[in-house]
Amino acid sequence: MTEEMKNRIGERIREARKRKNLSQEQLGEMLGLSFQAVSSWETGKFVPDSDHLPELAKALDLSLDALFAEGEKGWELKPVNYDFEHMHTFVRGRAQMLKLPKTLKVMDMLRIAHGSQERRSRYGFGTTYMVHPLTMACHALALGIRDDGVIAACLAHDMAEDSGGRVTLLDLPEGDVRETVRLVSKNMVDHNDPDWEKKYYEQIRKNPAACLVKILDRVNNVAGMADAFSRNRMIRYTEETDRYYPALLEVIKKVPEWNDAWWLLRYQLWTQVEAFKRML
Repeated sequence: MTEEMKNRIGERIREARKRKNLSQEQLGEMLGLSFQAVSSWETGKFVPDSDHLPELAKALDLSLDALFAEGEKGWELKPVNYDFEHMHTFVRGRAQMLKLPKTLKVMDMLRIAHGSQERRSRYGFGTTYMVHPLTMACHALALGIRDDGVIAACLAHDMAEDSGGRVTLLDLPEGDVRETVRLVSKNMVDHNDPDWEKKYYEQIRKNPAACLVKILDRVNNVAGMADAFSRNRMIRYTEETDRYYPALLEVIKKVPEWNDAWWLLRYQLWTQVEAFKRML
């Protein structure tokens, strides 16, 4: 390995360590090494040996590809192109045109539930949290979904869980919207149960609308997770998607009027997930 490459690896370790707000001593302790060993890597005197690479990558939230890549990308990062006002106008207009009263009722609750919340980026960008449920509703409408309960549940899916009590389950339209939101809200399950995640998805599978809303939520979150999630969280999210979402897709496949939505969502979800697997 050339001296230039050693220095480049050392710089990447130092930059990643500082991003994690770790001292050389703290990073060394995490790896069972002295701060002198970490310093020797950062100055390019030595490179980490293979025994320490997995733990180093985990501690610094880096992939080994990112650590040892020969070339520098130097991308200019830009904020994701969310247009809250356009989405808001589009969804309200479609709801009025299609006569979707539950959707219109939940639209009026959006600012109450999420108006003060921000969808944060790891890279300093930010936008209102409301773009997330609005993107899901736009996505559903673009897929030809016209079910009032489904569009309303897309908009409301996080209200009972993440609005800080500003909107509760009982504030939502009775019937299908309330039931769908109850099923997809993770705060409605007992997290002390070691099998809570498995049981959570088992309950969702009993309700096709909940399956559809959960898949729309996942497609949107996977598309944006590189902007907001740490590498370790992206790995966990990808594993969870691989484990539980094929069964959810099978449920919506069996609903005739959602067949087009099924194969498009399946394509979108798995192309994104497989791309991340190759990069993480």
